Amino acid sequence: MLTAYQPARASTYLPFVPASMKHVVVLLLLSVILLPQPALGQTPAAADSLRQLLRQQPRADTVRVQRLLALAHAVRIADMPQAMQLNRQALTLARKLANTDGQAEALLALSILYRRQTNYDLARRYAQQAQSLFARPNDPEGLGRTWLQMSWIDLLQGNYPGALSSALKGLPLTEKSGDLLTRTRLQINMGNIYSQLGDYTEALSTLRAALKNARRLNDEQTVLMALNGLGTTYQTLKNWPQAIAYHQRSLSLSKKLGNVGGEISDEINLAEVYGRQGNTTQALAHGLRARQLVRATQDTYNLPSVELMLARAYLLANQTDSVLALAHHALELSQKSGSNVNIFMASELLADAYGQRRDFEQAYRYRNLQIAYDDSLSGEDIQRRTSALRYGYELDRKKAQIDLLSKDRQLQKQKAERQRQKFVGLLAGIAGLLLLAGLLLRNVFLKQRANRQLKEKNLAIAAHRDDLDQALTELRATQAQLVQHEKLASLGQLTAGVAHEIQNPLNFITNFSDLGVELTTELQEELAKEKLSERGRATIEELLHDLSHNQLSIHQHGRRADRIVKSMLEHSRASSGQPQSTDLNVLAEECLRLAHYSYQAANKDFKATLTTEFAPQLPSLQVVPQDLSRVLINLLTNAFYAVAEKRRQLGEAYQPEITIRTQETEKDVRIVIRDNGNGIPAEVRQRIFEPFFTTKPTGEGTGLGLSLSYDIITKGHRGTLSVETKEGEYTEFTICLPLAVAPQRAARTATPEMTKAGV
Repeated sequence: MLTAYQPARASTYLPFVPASMKHVVVLLLLSVILLPQPALGQTPAAADSLRQLLRQQPRADTVRVQRLLALAHAVRIADMPQAMQLNRQALTLARKLANTDGQAEALLALSILYRRQTNYDLARRYAQQAQSLFARPNDPEGLGRTWLQMSWIDLLQGNYPGALSSALKGLPLTEKSGDLLTRTRLQINMGNIYSQLGDYTEALSTLRAALKNARRLNDEQTVLMALNGLGTTYQTLKNWPQAIAYHQRSLSLSKKLGNVGGEISDEINLAEVYGRQGNTTQALAHGLRARQLVRATQDTYNLPSVELMLARAYLLANQTDSVLALAHHALELSQKSGSNVNIFMASELLADAYGQRRDFEQAYRYRNLQIAYDDSLSGEDIQRRTSALRYGYELDRKKAQIDLLSKDRQLQKQKAERQRQKFVGLLAGIAGLLLLAGLLLRNVFLKQRANRQLKEKNLAIAAHRDDLDQALTELRATQAQLVQHEKLASLGQLTAGVAHEIQNPLNFITNFSDLGVELTTELQEELAKEKLSERGRATIEELLHDLSHNQLSIHQHGRRADRIVKSMLEHSRASSGQPQSTDLNVLAEECLRLAHYSYQAANKDFKATLTTEFAPQLPSLQVVPQDLSRVLINLLTNAFYAVAEKRRQLGEAYQPEITIRTQETEKDVRIVIRDNGNGIPAEVRQRIFEPFFTTKPTGEGTGLGLSLSYDIITKGHRGTLSVETKEGEYTEFTICLPLAVAPQRAARTATPEMTKAGV
């Protein structure tokens, strides 16, 4: 038995380098969850109670599935084979009943049991099957637990990127389901992974947060895992006081809980820390205690870790026979379990031990095996170790050849010595050149990788910038539309209020003007009966004629104001039409014919070329035909007015043309009305949809037509109304109606005051 923890003597060719703490840590992080813990399971009485309930439920239904799972959970500590059998029975019955939840829970339980047996392939397969079942009803709580299991499996196998990826996928699911326990354990895994990847600041921060959550849950098992992770992280950082403090707290809690796996892990960690500090007594005490616990519990998982720790101690004492025996056995167990980290450390110890024994062929063999499993040591360090072994092996072989030649050729001793020296120098030069070439190749590779990463980041930044630019453009366009909508809505409310206030006084004006005309007529009749002088009669009749003419003017302008008010009210009143399936080609053609006929009736000399370009098989849309007809007639009337004005300006040389066409796109149906009139000036183009804005002379337009049309299309039919124009050449209005259009019942709603006033 080893009685002293002594430093190693320097090897002739290959100095002993202690195993990386990052490799040691991963072997011990999850001992608390791999070895059965008697104190954490349910009592035998609880298991007996569950067996009684199971016997009372012989019928094959979901209740029996749940009781099989509960009993398997209760006996998973005391009798793992029985727990596996019960979970398989639950899985078979759940599949027979098509019970997805029962299948998923049974598969996840089997995955956990196989992980504890270090059968990672089966554990991963069952976890993936459970994950696919939990995903069908989108169960975030179950999915979070499966990602925790996948993260554990990857961490145990040394696949840190995979373990971190699984943990990051599970965290949002636990937040969604409110599963604080699983989230805390995922945090512990992430902290341990960060520690393995060298991000110690993030590791400590994550593990402290996990410890806080575990204490908040009052879950001592999870507290134990967090303490263990913090201790091993400080151990990796060689912060020995903090590492000892956390490991001692973890050890005390493991003993309290009866957590043998945690106790083994803490004993191994403490032995490692005290050994690093040169405290031989404490190192051996904790190491031997760990070996005693491993043997007592037949812990196949931690057995390689303990053997490797003791092998390192024997190597420091130059007891290579013990090193080889322990390291070979640990290597055999690790290869069976697929633990890459243990394989790496066992290979390193074997290579160092054979190097001390000057068996360079075996040392070279195991150093190559170590390199194959090394995921964290720098390439430069590996190359240095391998080159040293190769150099030692070659040098030893050449020395043997020289000794043999010296016995046969004593007379050529001096010449042979010189040849040997030249040969050694040549080997040294070749080794130096190889080392330099390796360094250059490594630098080239690192530079290429850095350039590639930089290029990828630049492309990602450029794509992100383009996305932001597009989003900003869309946001500005949306903001402009919202401002326009709010402006039109405010003007609509103002219109309704003004119309209401003007209507009653306007009624009085028109009524009293009518009454004034009647009174003037009666006065003229009565005056004819009276005897007046000719001069007086002529004066009075002239005054009465002027008065009657003024009353008629008041009446005419009152009627015009009445039409304006009614237009304003129409602009603000809700549509009363019902949506109907409408053929837009037929509706557009009818509106064109009606608008042309009406304009010709008022303007006898008007002539224009009318062109229709209707899309074939245009789908019918649910629209309010009356409202849409009003929009089309309004736009067509404006087009007729525009070309008539240009005809008056240019005369016969100008030929008026008006085109109406329909077309279908992937998202909408469009109606386009185009005229070759004077167009719209750029300075007023932004205001044409505002109420009361018009470019017509005073008395020829109210300025409400386009505003009303805009509201009917945008608010009544959820479409768009846009204009494209070139001053002096053409104007083109485009109506876009979505294919799934569902008209709103009202663009604006009449107020109770309007209804009460009869407006």
